[in-house]
Amino acid sequence: MQFLHSSIRRFAVLSGARRVGKTTVLYQMIDKLIDEGVNPKNILYVSFDNPSMKLVNMDEVLGIYESLYPTVGERFLFFDEIQYSSDWELWMKVVYDTRSDVRLAATGSASPVLEKGAADSGTGRWNVLKVQTMSFFEYCGLLAVPDRPDIPQGLGITKLHAMQKGELADLMNRFAPLQRHFNRYLSVGGFPELALAGDDAYAQKLLRDDVVDKVIKRDVLTLFNVRNPLSMEKLFLYLCMNSSNIFNKQAAANALESISAITIEDYLRFLEMSNLIFQSQPLGVGRQASLKGKPKVYVADAAVRNAVLMIEDVLSDDAEMGIVIETLVYKHIMSFYQKSSLANVGYFRNANNNKKEVDVVIELPKEKILCEVKYRNDSSIAESDAIVALSRENGTEVSHSFLITKSLADYGKSRHETAVPIFRIPALPFIYMLGQAESALFK
Repeated sequence: MQFLHSSIRRFAVLSGARRVGKTTVLYQMIDKLIDEGVNPKNILYVSFDNPSMKLVNMDEVLGIYESLYPTVGERFLFFDEIQYSSDWELWMKVVYDTRSDVRLAATGSASPVLEKGAADSGTGRWNVLKVQTMSFFEYCGLLAVPDRPDIPQGLGITKLHAMQKGELADLMNRFAPLQRHFNRYLSVGGFPELALAGDDAYAQKLLRDDVVDKVIKRDVLTLFNVRNPLSMEKLFLYLCMNSSNIFNKQAAANALESISAITIEDYLRFLEMSNLIFQSQPLGVGRQASLKGKPKVYVADAAVRNAVLMIEDVLSDDAEMGIVIETLVYKHIMSFYQKSSLANVGYFRNANNNKKEVDVVIELPKEKILCEVKYRNDSSIAESDAIVALSRENGTEVSHSFLITKSLADYGKSRHETAVPIFRIPALPFIYMLGQAESALFK
């Protein structure tokens, strides 16, 4: 809300996948303005997702509005799915430059389309704000989950290794009441409306229909001129089946037969632009060269993958749970660092030994943080594992190493003798605390 009243005038564009709550944010802004005494006639909301809006452009919309409501004072414009309006960025530039009485907020589902518009015309005029699916911390807050853990102020994940054993045990015990809520979060994901729904099976159907089908069969076709939506669907299904794995476009082309490697590369980019997938790029650590040119691909929310593959009981399948938790860890880390231009989030795989891999590497200007997911009953790792070797080496700039485990009782420093201690932390507190830290960071 601050940008609506700030003396530094800026428009705002909220970008994110369908169903993440962008429209709800606009409604909340409108309610807040009315509560503050703004004349409702000074507020305009338009959804360009409506097919009838294809018959008019933004200039005509504003002209019709002002002819019907010739009010005085500031006008507040709220435009939903703005990317469907032709030349939207040029219109916003003109309005910003010529109409000091207008404040504007908009939403869109295709991030790079919006970001390109911001770079071309919006510099100094509007900001693109990325809206991810809810973190587990936000999910618990939305549902007013009781018995949420009281975490000491300023206690971040990187400080846990310095805690006394008793303090650490007490902290981990505080997360036990959240376990069943965590299990449901794995099924319905971070979509606010679906989290509030009483029928989880119906929620998964909505994920397939609204989040996936509408994006692939309509958004992608319209925005990127994809001629064969069936091929795009096949690729997305392939990605869901191979989520968290290193992606080889030629192997995918061979598996999908009718799609060329070049087309797959284009489709991969379109799916990422539409907020359906993440691509994690390889990063080097210290003297160890990493595999080049092959990303790991994650479905943007683990629940989307479950819905597409129609996995009814993901909790009982250890292999599936490993993929789900790694996806959640990557997504929460990406969300935390998304506003930092100084952070890179990727993975490590030794260029000469494909068995030496670290799931997530956070590269900061003067340090690297390693995260390896071992969501299984036995989380032990060998001396030869990459995270052990990299934590042992001097000069790697590794500052922290985390082994993300399954059981709430599986925590503390690893037995391995390394220069940087490897700290075992259960997935639930790791994900919850990271979400809490993100929430505090962006308040």
